[in-house]
Amino acid sequence: MRKLYRSRTDHRLTGLCGGIAAWLGIDSTIVRLIAVIAAVCSFGTMMLIYILCSLVIPSEPRMHHFDPYLDHRYR
Repeated sequence: MRKLYRSRTDHRLTGLCGGIAAWLGIDSTIVRLIAVIAAVCSFGTMMLIYILCSLVIPSEPRMHHFDPYLDHRYR
């Protein structure tokens, strides 16, 4: 079973949507759009859930070896 992590490479704010997208195997833009629509429709409740999840869900582990093709700084 795969663990859910906040993404270190695919992030805008905290990497939560990028991590959820990687966990589900879909594009992160779709997850971000769903999150924005849910935040608007829930009158901000989704933002509270987003903040709580960002605090609870850990960041993905760092790479142990250097690979310039996997490191987003070299793209």
